[in-house]
Amino acid sequence: MGYEKKVIKAIGGDREALLYLIQQQKEKIYRTGYSYVGNKPDALDIFQQTALLAIESIHQLREPRYFSTWLMKICINVSLDVLQKQKKIVLMDDLKMQSYSMTNTKSDEKIDLLNAIYHLDEKYKTVLILKYYEDLTFEQIANALDEPLGTVKSNGKRGLSKLKTMLKGVYTDERAKSF
Repeated sequence: MGYEKKVIKAIGGDREALLYLIQQQKEKIYRTGYSYVGNKPDALDIFQQTALLAIESIHQLREPRYFSTWLMKICINVSLDVLQKQKKIVLMDDLKMQSYSMTNTKSDEKIDLLNAIYHLDEKYKTVLILKYYEDLTFEQIANALDEPLGTVKSNGKRGLSKLKTMLKGVYTDERAKSF
């Protein structure tokens, strides 16, 4: 059965279809939550809260093709709520950051990059995580965040610029210069 047909069934009240769709997105939800809170227990709580809110409000989804974006928006909002409730900074230690997978980078570079992303303002962090970790387009991100496309693109560019500044001098090889 096609993806959109499953979403339509889920909107119509088919719990199995909805659970299947959430299951397909579980890693993405977990990674996004983890990138906000920096620890496994809170990331798992974010996943659970996201799934629960999706189950409770699936009937509100108007466009089946935007299910993934809609689910990611719920995850982002839950993540931000968790951060606000905690009102503390959770520092990632090296082991936790290494468990977050990225491709084509060495583990020291992973740690430095994740640490830099973690310390960005929320508006920059959100766009960069969705763009580069979750492979969403700027249009999808704008839709998920209910922000104008220009704002999302600007936040992405500013976030990359801030990352470059944060990581400047850390790496002297050619890859860092072209970052």
